[in-house]
Amino acid sequence: MHFAYTIAYVPDVEASLAFFERAFGLKRRFVAPGGGYGELDTGATALAFAQHDTARGNLGHDYVAADASPAPLGVEIGLVATDVAAACERAVGAGATLLASPKLKPWGQTVAYVRCPDGVLVEICTAMG
Repeated sequence: MHFAYTIAYVPDVEASLAFFERAFGLKRRFVAPGGGYGELDTGATALAFAQHDTARGNLGHDYVAADASPAPLGVEIGLVATDVAAACERAVGAGATLLASPKLKPWGQTVAYVRCPDGVLVEICTAMG
């Protein structure tokens, strides 16, 4: 078994794809006909988005929508950057909300947190090790 993708359930797949392209420089890998699902190329795994109606139809249940929650959900997407401060500035300039400014952790990693317009929580960090 291997980790293939993460799917964030969002109100507007196109808007989320466009935001992640602007904010983080990621590129589209796939968009389903009708636009209810799309993926970004992030290397070995994909970061994907599914529109709420598509996600609810596939899942068969309701869930807490990140964009409707006043607090971020208890899961994050981690993106590695060599310059965390510059990456945060770019993300905020694209419309993200800065939740935690870059901070050097005791283990030597620099970490910051932003919340995207679709409610997704993103950790921007330097590589471990």
